[in-house]
Amino acid sequence: MSWKAYEVIFRVRTPLHIGWSKVGNVQRTRPYVTGRSLWGALTMRLTRDRSQGPATNSKEYEQVGQKVHDNLAFTYFYPALENGNGYQVVWPWEDEAAFRRCLLSSYQSTALTYPSQSSAEGTLHEVEFISPRTLDTGAQVFLKGYVFEKQGCSLQWQSACKWLQIGGERGYGWGNIEKIHIKQCTNGQLFGGKVIFESNGNNKPILRLDNDNAHLLAHTNTTHLPATGNIEPLVGREWRSYPGESVVFTDLYFTPGSSVQQKLRVSVEKFGIWVVQEASDGVE
Repeated sequence: MSWKAYEVIFRVRTPLHIGWSKVGNVQRTRPYVTGRSLWGALTMRLTRDRSQGPATNSKEYEQVGQKVHDNLAFTYFYPALENGNGYQVVWPWEDEAAFRRCLLSSYQSTALTYPSQSSAEGTLHEVEFISPRTLDTGAQVFLKGYVFEKQGCSLQWQSACKWLQIGGERGYGWGNIEKIHIKQCTNGQLFGGKVIFESNGNNKPILRLDNDNAHLLAHTNTTHLPATGNIEPLVGREWRSYPGESVVFTDLYFTPGSSVQQKLRVSVEKFGIWVVQEASDGVE
């Protein structure tokens, strides 16, 4: 079954929080959008569009979510700035300090006890976010990534991408992103050639990293992969009898930005996770 790759650009309209970890009172954000976050937002939008009204049956979300898994796959999406006629990704690992100064901010809040006009004990918290505009020049921030569509896909995902709400703190209006354009990638070069897309008959999209010194652009399984970088477990809530019932540990993965010193061939699995298919030394 063949796949098509589409470049997708979103405009970030409101603060964007992709939950990562907590340090003290600070809820940190990832500096990129994971495939799981995009899958969740797209599933929600497609389900509500299909129901043409309030989507109150949670089973509908489960069914649509499975269709998204079966027919679409995603890269992770990264902050980008306009650069001439295109959009230049700002990679968080190239200069972490500069990335934080330019793109990350935070919001503090607390609950109040009105009789004493003071903050309620234990309620002070701070939420970090990707800013919709750069903190130094005020330039508009975008998200750049790719969506892979399986041959025969009937999901109206392109129209659903017109307006999505993604990540955390959505009840406060955060996470609004707006589609700027979706265009098919015909030359196979993703992210300016950092990754090569193979359009062939595999069950999952296949990508290549042809440079001997490259960075992983998604969480990648650690098996037979001599990479340099951080390793973290991926844990999330998944459907069993009802949404979010079970906390599921997936596996340990190299984080995006980890460097590899050999050519790789990977498949794009559920939630955009990369699984190594072949390395340059023949390890599979």
